[in-house]
Amino acid sequence: MMDLMRDDATVVALVEQARTGDKAAWDRIVERYAPLVWSICQRHRLSDADAEDVGANVWLRLVERLETLREPAALPGWLVTTTRNECLVLLRGKQKQVPVEHERLPEPDIGTGIDLDEALVAQERHVVLRTAFAELSEKCRRLLSMLFDDPPTSYTDIAAQLGMPIGGVGPNRMRCLEQLRRRPVVAALLAQTAGRR
Repeated sequence: MMDLMRDDATVVALVEQARTGDKAAWDRIVERYAPLVWSICQRHRLSDADAEDVGANVWLRLVERLETLREPAALPGWLVTTTRNECLVLLRGKQKQVPVEHERLPEPDIGTGIDLDEALVAQERHVVLRTAFAELSEKCRRLLSMLFDDPPTSYTDIAAQLGMPIGGVGPNRMRCLEQLRRRPVVAALLAQTAGRR
């Protein structure tokens, strides 16, 4: 999976475009990786306000260093490392402050068993799936969205909303999932996952 991320042409293209001042590319980088930055802050048990401060610092550091980032494809790893370091700097600074009401600071959540690399892989997997999902037809997106709602929409309601016979919901679902699997980014993800087994 890490090889797939290192070879992700989308990340390289976004970094290159952002380096030229393309605001849309910068916005897509932030949109794509903000959940990763936020999840690292949450693993360190930061308050929402502290997580926002860390996030602002991370994005500021990226603006400052975007031109000097040697490997654009390494951006996700750079973000993980920078966010982790910013969290630790913030926590160390809080430990030096004298608590007013003997407030106990939260310990960083290091022993959860979830490695930050695993979090990065999971985030990239979600990005791949969201990208591939957006490429599906409107009918497939609506059908799959209804099936994966919480709670899932019933076949009867799906058939009524999409104007298809109830017996067509299952076969259409299978066709839509197959289309999703055939998207190049998902196919590469599946091949790499199968190769690790």
